[in-house]
Order: sequence, then C-alpha cells, then structure tokens
Amino acid sequence: MALFDSTAALTVGQLAQHITQLVRTDLILADVSVVGEISNFVRAKSGHLYFSLKDEQATIACVMWRGRAASLIELPRDGQRVIASGHVDFYAPRGSLQFIVRTMRPEGGIGELYQRFEALKRQLQAEGLFDEARKRPLPPLPRRIAVVTSATGAALRDILRVLRTRWPLADVLVVPSLVQGADAPAAIIAALYTLYQRTDIDVIILARGGGSIEDLWAFNDEGVARMVAESPVPIVTGVGHETDFTIVDFVADHRAPTPSAAAAAVTPDIAEFRRLLEAYRARLDELMAGEIEARRQEVAQLQAILKRYAPLYRIDQQRLMVDELSRRLSAAMGHRLRGHRMEVAGLAQRLTALNPKAVLARGYALVQDDDGRVIDSVRKTHPGQHLRITVADGDFPAQAL
Repeated sequence: MALFDSTAALTVGQLAQHITQLVRTDLILADVSVVGEISNFVRAKSGHLYFSLKDEQATIACVMWRGRAASLIELPRDGQRVIASGHVDFYAPRGSLQFIVRTMRPEGGIGELYQRFEALKRQLQAEGLFDEARKRPLPPLPRRIAVVTSATGAALRDILRVLRTRWPLADVLVVPSLVQGADAPAAIIAALYTLYQRTDIDVIILARGGGSIEDLWAFNDEGVARMVAESPVPIVTGVGHETDFTIVDFVADHRAPTPSAAAAAVTPDIAEFRRLLEAYRARLDELMAGEIEARRQEVAQLQAILKRYAPLYRIDQQRLMVDELSRRLSAAMGHRLRGHRMEVAGLAQRLTALNPKAVLARGYALVQDDDGRVIDSVRKTHPGQHLRITVADGDFPAQAL
C-alpha cells in the first residue's frame, strides 16, 4: 500500500521516510553478510569505525559503533578483504544508505585464526616458553593477590567472591584492563608492567569470562604471552571456559579452567585451614597434657627420693620404728603377762585345792594340842589332854577322854 498520493509531489523528508521504511522492513537488509575490501578506513575519537566496503562493481559506506568495534581482534586496514555482518539503514541527513556492521572478521575466517594460533604456539613452544621446568609453584599463603581483568565484567565479581570466601586474609589489588578487542593486548601488557614494578605482589591472576575465539584473541597475542613469561611472580590464568585454551594458558605458571577456578587455585581454603589448625591445637593440647603429666610424675618421684634423704623424713621413719617396736613390746609384754596370769590362775586353783580351810569347809576339823602340833592319830592323845579343834568358821577347846 502506498503511503503517499502518487499524483502529489513529495517533500524530501517524506521521500526519505519512505525509503527508510522500505529499507528497515526488508528481511534481507535486516540481517546480511557482505564480503568486500576495506577502503577509506577511519577510527573516530569516539571509538566508532567509518569505512567503505567495495568490490569491482560497487561501494557501500559502513559504520561500526564503538561497542561493537571493541570485539575486534585487530583493527582492519585498507585493502583487507573482510566478511562483515549487520543491517542496512538509510541515513536521511545525508541522503545515503549505509551498512551498520555488527561483526567483522578477515575473509579467511576462523580457520585463519586457528592457523595463526597454532603457528604462534609452535614458535613459543620451540623457544621453551611452555616448559614445565620454568613454571613456579604457587605461594601456599599469599599475602597480596593482583587481579588483571575487566573492571566491569562478571569475571571480576566471581574472582572477588571466591577470594573473600576462601582466603579473606589476603589483600587484593585489582588492575583494570581491556580484555577484548584490538586495544586489549596493549592494555594487558601495560597492566602487567605496572605490577612488575612492585615488590609486594605474591601472585597474579589474569582472567576474563568466556567467549568466541575472536573475543579471547587478546590472550593469543605474542606480546601478551611474552609479557606473561617475564613475570617475576607466578601467574595464574583463568580465561574463558574449561574447554577454552589460549597461548597465555601455556605460558603461565598455572592454568585454571575459569576465573573462579583461578581464584580458588591461588588461595587455600580458610575453612580447611581452620579445621587443620583445630586439629593441631587439639594435638598440641594432648601433647602438653601428656608432657605435664610426665613432669608431674617425675617431680613426684624426685620428691619421694628427696624425702628418703631428708632429716625430718628419717626422724619420722625412726619415730615409726620406735612406735612399731613399742607396739611389738607392748604386745609381747601383754602376751607374757596373760601367760603369767594364766599360770598364776592355775597355781591359785591348785593352791586353793590344797588350802586346809577348803578341807575344813567340807566338814573336816583340825585337831591340835596345846603346843599347836597336829593330832592326826588317836595314839597321840591321852585322857584328860587339852586339845583345840579348828573347823571352817573358827576353833574351840576340847579334852580327850
């Protein structure tokens, strides 16, 4: 459907509007790739790229905005054949069509990049920059960690999060740098050079997030690789994803599959460190307790030995001996006394049995003359003789008949 009356004259603006609408609604022009030769290349102060693409038949004006230009591995040059992708737009103020370039790569494409990658890899490997013998161990307890990466990328946030979690005792020095685009190699080299002038850095992390081979190409730069090789301290790379390999990965002292893994590689786990310290503390407490107990026993033994030679101890021992002898003497005397008592008791019983009074108590009598002689026979008496009769409870006079 026509937007304007075909019989009426159009203003220039109306014609430009119609052309713009036609261009912007065309499906082919909305997303197209063009092969051509660069000419009249200009990089504006704003960072935008202005150039023309041409072949034997035609020329078209092109512009690549600064944000898109940052993704270029290297800036194009006049006469270079490239494949540019983007869309066509109509620029009304100048009344011209222009190609808004989204991506651009040499006509050789990815195959050419891989060839350059492999060529540089073989060269540096032959020079010994990849040798394991020149790779240094990472510090076990880093005090200051330097990070070279984009200040606005997710890689930096991931790195800082891991460093804070695993080893908050370390100072972290962030040196921002471009990590993509034609200017990135020079920026990375400058950042590393700044760090090499310091003497308080223990380890360096060189990192960026994942991307295409073009996005990561700054880390395949020969200058960057040689700068990494000259580092006075160990360098850990965490570039891209686990499957991404760049030249600096081979040159660095340690290659981590991701930026987060690079942060983990340069730091011990403080939680594990705390568990280890707790185990050491418990073991130390155990050893100290055992040592103290051993010393207590040793002191007790020495005190026992000292007591045996102390005058008071010897006096106490003699007192104990006197007490023991006294006890034994008392026991012996008591035993002998009990024996004598028993013997006396036996004699007393015998004496009692022989006591005349006991005989008299049984009804017998004792007959005596005036002189006290015992009359134990009738023949010892004569009639009229005065006698004394003793019985159990007394005596009385008598006269023989």
